[in-house]
Amino acid sequence: MFMLLTPKQVDELSRQSYIQMLNSAKEQKVLVSAGSEKDRLQRIGDRIIAQVGVFRKDASRWPWQISLISDKTMNASCLPGGRIVFYTGIIDGLDLTDDEIAAVMGHEIAHALREHGREAMSEAYMVQLGSNVAGSIFGVEKENLNLANQVVYYAMTLPNSREKEAEADIIGLELMARAGYNPEAAVTLWQKMAAKNRQQPPEFVSTHPATATRISGLKYYIPRVKPLYLQAQVNR
Repeated sequence: MFMLLTPKQVDELSRQSYIQMLNSAKEQKVLVSAGSEKDRLQRIGDRIIAQVGVFRKDASRWPWQISLISDKTMNASCLPGGRIVFYTGIIDGLDLTDDEIAAVMGHEIAHALREHGREAMSEAYMVQLGSNVAGSIFGVEKENLNLANQVVYYAMTLPNSREKEAEADIIGLELMARAGYNPEAAVTLWQKMAAKNRQQPPEFVSTHPATATRISGLKYYIPRVKPLYLQAQVNR
């Protein structure tokens, strides 16, 4: 695992880029700060975030944020440090149920928990700076903000390896099940992704390829987490 950047450095890059993203959305008047759509996303997110301590105790103390941007872009992500971004395009374009939104969110949170983004950002940082890694990435100067945006964008748009995707699938399934969301929705989610991909590939699919192998893997692991879902239903 290639980790040039420390967790603190990655968190700072992520924080800077996230703030810039939200500021841009505000300027364009597409940041959804209130309303039923935002409340729905927040409710689902709160339930899943409450489960992250099962995998990482320190993640319970991350400054979790959930943002919704009104845009046709069919994508969602969780930046390192727990900064979640959803676009209305993926929710509306795929007519996602609460359980399917939970499947997307659980999967993205799993990437953050396993620091897949940190590894990708380390690689992206090397690409941006070449062999000159001595420069500071802290502060809010324009150059640093540009660097943060470039590194985060590059890292978040690179396809993940099959191993990382499988790991995020498994952890995501358990997160959503523990939160009381039906893990079988992960299968219907990717079936919708695959169907949409034949018409117009969603941005989400470019970094999370929907394949028959993936769906088979999900079906294999669902029985293992189903008891957690059933228990969560009893406890609610």
